[in-house]
Order: sequence, then C-alpha cells, then structure tokens
Amino acid sequence: MTSPKVEIYTKFTCGFCHRAKALLTSKGVEFTEYDITMDGAKREEMLQRKPDAFTVPQIFIDDQPIGGSDDLAALDRAGRLDPLLGL
Repeated sequence: MTSPKVEIYTKFTCGFCHRAKALLTSKGVEFTEYDITMDGAKREEMLQRKPDAFTVPQIFIDDQPIGGSDDLAALDRAGRLDPLLGL
C-alpha cells in the first residue's frame, strides 16, 4: 500500500497551521507544505482546489479536501484519520 499524498497550505504565523502539522508529524506522516504567506500563485491554486477556502490551513489527502486544523483533529478523534493516512 502506498502512502497517500498529503498537502497542506499554510501561512507563516498561523497557530492552527502549526497544530495541524504537529498532528501529522506525530503520526510520522510526510506532507508537502505550501506557504501562501507571500505566494499569491499558491493561494490561487488553493482557492481553485477548494473555492470556499478562506482560512488556512487547508489540508488535502490524495487530492480530497479535508479542511482545516479542527477538521483534521475531529477526523483523528473519530478514528477516521489513520485509515485516510494508510496507518
């Protein structure tokens, strides 16, 4: 089984972003981070992928939009995150 592709759009000073990355890191999950603080092109890419994404982080697992830090934590509490991550 291959590891899923995990992507996270963040901003430099975002506490929720740090929390989401810490959760993924604690599970040993590799992810690609796109810091949109000064990158308008990546911000546009995020909005194209999830048009109602007005906040960061925005997390995608195998191109499926997961939402933000609270959504990621809720999936984890419900026991639904590990299967998505192939754990």
